[in-house]
Amino acid sequence: MIRSMTGYGRAREMLNRRDITAEVRSVNNRYLDCTIKLPRMYAFAEDAVRARVQQAVSRGKVDVYFTVDASAADTAKVSVNRELAALYAAALEELGGLCGSESRVTAEQLSRFPDVLTVTKQDEDLECVSADLCAVLDQALESYGAMRRVEGRKLAEDIGGRLTVIETLTGRVEARSPATVAEYRAKLTAKMEEILKTTSIDEQRILMEAALYADKIAVDEETVRLRSHIAQLRTMLESDEPMGRKMDFLIQEVNRESNTIGSKCNDLEISGVVVSLKAEIEKIREQVQNVE
Repeated sequence: MIRSMTGYGRAREMLNRRDITAEVRSVNNRYLDCTIKLPRMYAFAEDAVRARVQQAVSRGKVDVYFTVDASAADTAKVSVNRELAALYAAALEELGGLCGSESRVTAEQLSRFPDVLTVTKQDEDLECVSADLCAVLDQALESYGAMRRVEGRKLAEDIGGRLTVIETLTGRVEARSPATVAEYRAKLTAKMEEILKTTSIDEQRILMEAALYADKIAVDEETVRLRSHIAQLRTMLESDEPMGRKMDFLIQEVNRESNTIGSKCNDLEISGVVVSLKAEIEKIREQVQNVE
């Protein structure tokens, strides 16, 4: 079943003491345009995230947002600058000697001096963090994909219904087209009788003119192609592959056939049918813009 380009998905999970939230949303776009917003300290995972999105989405303007609370995962390491501490201790003993008192240097005293103790954050396993981000993203993409499939079913139902209307209108054109030739022949005969003021009319000439007219307004090829395009569109509606661009192209072809029918048939009834035909085609074209 076709999928819509519009969708939203969200997932949240605690992995390795990190509270990770991923959101995915998209709107229509001719091509795939993916924007990823990660906390600055996790920018290294952008390529992996983008690859995940490209596997799941082929078309649309996709925005991916991450929020990460890593306060529980932060681990600190305290280091002692032994050389600097020894220098401070020696300096304190020297001061004690200058004051004529015995110096008792304690660890607490030394810890108060600048740079004796340094606190650093332990290095993170970048591959592990990237994998965690992608794992939560996969869940968000699954929810996002489910929404797009639901919207796709609605689109398929609407487009399918309109294709049925187009088939009905095509049948009306096919039924009406032969009658226009007979009406033209009758009008031509009446006009020649009026001009010649006699019933002695060259029947062969009438038949020839009617045949030329029938050939001129024949829309058999156009209606056959219309039905072929409709059948292809119905097949595409059931496909799991991205079909938006192919459907858009076929709708252009359907519109072209309807224009040809309208230009060939100089008949009021068929002209009305063509107007209705084009209205349905335009509605389908608008819906196809939402199909991935």
